[in-house]
Amino acid sequence: MEIILASKSPRRAQLLRQFGLDFRVAVGPAQESSYGNPQETAVSNGLNKAVNIAAEYPQALTIGADTVVVLDGRMLGKPSDAQEAEAMLRALSGRAHEVVTGVALCPGLGQARTFAVSTRVKFRPLSEQEIKAYVKTGEPLDKAGAYGIQGMGGLFVEGINGCYFNVVGLPMPRLVLELRAFGIDVFD
Repeated sequence: MEIILASKSPRRAQLLRQFGLDFRVAVGPAQESSYGNPQETAVSNGLNKAVNIAAEYPQALTIGADTVVVLDGRMLGKPSDAQEAEAMLRALSGRAHEVVTGVALCPGLGQARTFAVSTRVKFRPLSEQEIKAYVKTGEPLDKAGAYGIQGMGGLFVEGINGCYFNVVGLPMPRLVLELRAFGIDVFD
């Protein structure tokens, strides 16, 4: 079965390639919310991305995903500018937060399967100089919570409890198990 990734995230594409999955990317307009229960919101956003594309590829399995960072019950999406990125990093400094990724698997026009994975991430205290220098790299501007654990932002992470790949943007251990329901096994 052909796999379609309904995401323009280079990190998600890299993870699928890393684990030997063949796929193509197709992205369309999808409404995203940043309110409500974080797990339900992330799943709903991922489903919206997948459903829009799945109709165009009825013989394929479309994967949609959305990642949110949750601090004190508030969802942090992608920062709109450098100032918002700095504010997010200041808020995360020295604290723990949750990273939630919602995933939807849509087989053409069939019944979608959805799930969410949460990972707890602890930041060490950050200096104002570190925050400003990191934001200047541009790395945090297209990432939920204004950091990428797989890049320079990983230097701020003191520890994690849960799935590392989830924090990158796609919980691969769980995804691989879910793909088996569609006859796709990375170990075949």
